[in-house]
Amino acid sequence: MFRFKKKKKLIDVTVTALAIIFSLVVMFYGIFYFGLRETWLEPILDIFYVACLVMMWMYSFNHLDAQRFNYWCSGCVGVTILLRDILFIPELASLTISLICLTLSVLLLQMLTFFYARKNWKSYTKGNLWLIFIIDVIIASLYHYDIRYLEPVDEYTDYYLIEIWIRPTITYGLVACFISEREKEEQK
Repeated sequence: MFRFKKKKKLIDVTVTALAIIFSLVVMFYGIFYFGLRETWLEPILDIFYVACLVMMWMYSFNHLDAQRFNYWCSGCVGVTILLRDILFIPELASLTISLICLTLSVLLLQMLTFFYARKNWKSYTKGNLWLIFIIDVIIASLYHYDIRYLEPVDEYTDYYLIEIWIRPTITYGLVACFISEREKEEQK
């Protein structure tokens, strides 16, 4: 019934899912607390985050095959990168950090397209997957540094910092799921 047989992998996916759920609950609270006028992009991003969470659940319980999970989750993550980091770039205090984040976001979107959206999607390596996660963490870390230390702290700061870390958490969940799929392929 459950796709993951190893206890370590089961804990890994469960903790990731719980972190995503906690982050989304905080995001929905923030939307209701601050209003749609202030958080108009968040409900759109949350739709894609919830879709990824549901697909991770379906994949974990064998209701979604690896190819569909790969395609649709990669697409959802790609759309969130496009919306939050490329089309609607957050205003940061440091222009240098903003340009680095934009460049890394474009690179991340290209990597997702190259590694996941091609026909021979099973030919990726663990290194490719971890590189996608690492770049996403670097982007989130740069945003975090700018927002926490270079900009004035206000009531939006904690809310925005939680929103920044949702996508790397989802990316980690994708990596955890795909590495297990890759290990199955290597065993065959």
